[in-house]
Amino acid sequence: MALITYRIQEHDGGWAYRLGETWSETYPSHDSAAAAARHAAREQKVPDANACIEYQNASGEWVTERADGHDRPLTDVEG
Repeated sequence: MALITYRIQEHDGGWAYRLGETWSETYPSHDSAAAAARHAAREQKVPDANACIEYQNASGEWVTERADGHDRPLTDVEG
């Protein structure tokens, strides 16, 4: 099972959480950014229906695959 980690960091004049290279909106305090990151981490664990998803990869190619709605990652919040 995959582990994803949300990291709380100073960003754009405030605080934000980051997953990989993607930043959240900016929050006025560390505590509010951490609360939002914990909420996002909890949402990652919620099972959903199986679905076909389509996305563009780093090479610009479109990929279609079946997503198992019950294959949820482990999550962590740091910072």
